[in-house]
Amino acid sequence: MTIAISHGGGSNIIQSQNPSHELLIGSIDGVIRMTLHDSQWKVTDKTLEGNHIHAIVQDPQSKVWFCGIEKGGIFASEDDGRTWIKRDVGLTETNVYSLSVSKIDGTTYIYAGTEPAHLFVSDNLGLTWTEKSALHKQETEAWKFPAPPHVAHLKHISFHPQNPKVLFASIEQGGLYRSEDGGDTFIEIKGMYNDVHRLISNPNEPSRMFVTGGEGLWLSRDNGDNWENVFTRGSEYGGYPDQLVYMPTNPNHMIVTAGQKSPGSWHREGTAETRVSRSTDAGETWEVILDGIDDKFTPSVEAMTLEESGDSVRIYAATSHGELLWSNNAGESWSKASMTFPPVSKGNHYEAFQRDVRQS
Repeated sequence: MTIAISHGGGSNIIQSQNPSHELLIGSIDGVIRMTLHDSQWKVTDKTLEGNHIHAIVQDPQSKVWFCGIEKGGIFASEDDGRTWIKRDVGLTETNVYSLSVSKIDGTTYIYAGTEPAHLFVSDNLGLTWTEKSALHKQETEAWKFPAPPHVAHLKHISFHPQNPKVLFASIEQGGLYRSEDGGDTFIEIKGMYNDVHRLISNPNEPSRMFVTGGEGLWLSRDNGDNWENVFTRGSEYGGYPDQLVYMPTNPNHMIVTAGQKSPGSWHREGTAETRVSRSTDAGETWEVILDGIDDKFTPSVEAMTLEESGDSVRIYAATSHGELLWSNNAGESWSKASMTFPPVSKGNHYEAFQRDVRQS
């Protein structure tokens, strides 16, 4: 089995029969395939080179992979990511930031989020796309991104764990929006800072919802009616969390990654001071993990995937340095793959860690 690691891919919490031995990683220079040989992950193939990959997802039923590209539209692969064909007919915005899959009433829907922040959907495996225009009909005047060109994007798309029609759209920066009908209508969920990275719900207790964003980690215990800022800027866990995963059989066990400050400081200081933290009580409390990881390490973790297979719980984290960090014990300890690859990055995050860029 092959699984994906990408910044804007919605399918990054996986249950499988056996641990996967191949990874598809979305980098700034194409899709990187890594294969496990003798307990070491090695780069074995590169496809779509020259393209900045933001999101990779797979439809579990057809096994078709979809790849969202910065200013390049959407590609699909029917041979496990070895070759790709462009599928973006009807996609009027081609700067793709996020992809996600939902099966509603027996039909598979592929959702795509773009910059500017629009939402598109396909019900025929990407052959054609239509816009869910209700999202962009919200009060978008306040949707702005700090860095040029100051345009907000739909950073992440997620779904209610018990009702696939309920969709959450995370706008950076613009807030969190909820649809009860697969994207035909939306309401804004208020109560947290509007720099929203992603929403994750606890599948055993869907009213318990988490948002990572520009002012830390937010928790709602009542389906989004009220929010608590669990940790924020200046906390030991970091102030700029993004990647957040949980164990499917024990969603109280969660892993989050966070830089200490926002990307603006990364560009000034040349480091994200990233930490990886764990919660075993459904996000109420957290502890920093240091086994196998440098404390406050330089690159940002830009993508993370958890795969649970029986007693095996592996977590994969890809960084803006083009490194693969991985754990085979649910995040208790970590190793680093010996081979590197092009940086994994949302937008230009990776440039903050290039010395020649910082000195120019």
